[in-house]
Amino acid sequence: MKTAIVGINWGDEGKGRMVDLLSRDYDIICRYQGGNNAGHTIKNDKGKFILNLLPSAITREGKVNLLGAGMVIDAEYLVKEIQGLISQGIEITPENLKISDKAHVCLPYHVRQDILEEERLKDKKFGSTRRGIAPCYSDKYMKKGVQMADLLDINYLREIVPAFAQWKNLTLKGYGETTDAKKVLESLEKCAEFLTPFIVDSTEYLKEEIQKGKKILFEAQLGALRDIDYGIYPFTTSSHTLAAYAPIGSGVPFVKLDRVLGVMKAYSSCVGEGPFVVEMSDDEASKLREEGDEYGAATGRARRVGAFDIVASRYGILAQGATEIALTKLDILSYLDKIPVCVAYELDGKRINHFPTGPALFRAKPIFEFLDGFKCNISKCRKKEDLPKQALDYIEFIENAVNCPIKYVSVGPARDEYIKF
Repeated sequence: MKTAIVGINWGDEGKGRMVDLLSRDYDIICRYQGGNNAGHTIKNDKGKFILNLLPSAITREGKVNLLGAGMVIDAEYLVKEIQGLISQGIEITPENLKISDKAHVCLPYHVRQDILEEERLKDKKFGSTRRGIAPCYSDKYMKKGVQMADLLDINYLREIVPAFAQWKNLTLKGYGETTDAKKVLESLEKCAEFLTPFIVDSTEYLKEEIQKGKKILFEAQLGALRDIDYGIYPFTTSSHTLAAYAPIGSGVPFVKLDRVLGVMKAYSSCVGEGPFVVEMSDDEASKLREEGDEYGAATGRARRVGAFDIVASRYGILAQGATEIALTKLDILSYLDKIPVCVAYELDGKRINHFPTGPALFRAKPIFEFLDGFKCNISKCRKKEDLPKQALDYIEFIENAVNCPIKYVSVGPARDEYIKF
């Protein structure tokens, strides 16, 4: 069995809690893209954890967690994240954590370049997390990147890093700064000493494990609408967030997925800049944000919030090729008398049901329908029959509208706070 758990919308849908839950049925869990620019929050019997690089099954015993070939990994950050979890009592060894030798390393000058560019853009910024992700991916495709495999050969690092730093300074000088190759090397050498035991050929490793019949769970970061090709470009991330990329980004491009679980919230949220058709404002937004604790796990930034968006979700399901859905945070809506749902857009005076590309999305306006609220605490519900009729009606309405079966509904953040449909 090879399954991908992916985001349907703008990210922050609750993928981490679903990976934490469903990883019990899998042997290997692979993160296949992105870096420490997003956080996955999990809450289980061991505590509450915010993970930026490590797969969301890292706290489960007996599971192998892999950082895939498509990731960009801040080595210093990863060392700190591993050490932080160890200090919380989580065992992390080369037996349960592996890093693809093909993954790229996000270097200190990538982070600095990211920060400087956002500051230069001022009110036209993209809403970057300032973690160096875009510059690192850019250098990867310029063929001036450092791979995790390079950390296994310090002499090779000493050869390439000064040349890369010299090239990078051509850009940084435009901001009035330069990078010091010696300091970059010192950081890499220190990280290499710690990380070397974890680095593997992910293609060979996964191929052998698949031949043994091991079950693989692929974990995405962010959502379909942040994909570099199919998202709300240019307000996207710099990697492929889609399920179709999961085998490629993990190291096994020859593998085909059996199942794609798309995760979406019972309402909408968005971190960063760009068009967000259903966005609420003022007190309405503040109330939903506080009820849902909508603050970025990686950055702490307040998320933009709004009603459930059928148009965007239908597009996200199509882009992800989702075979089933997990609907999260339904419990948050319990305070509402009427629950708004965006059922279509108005674009230039016409009603549309498709998700527009490019600047047209800025002109789109939401068309709402309102469903009866359920006005009660549902966090203790564990069976479909426990839910009030209004909550069931809301789930059924969304399921029919997006034309994809909802198989899981979360009613709280903890591992067991969900209902299987």
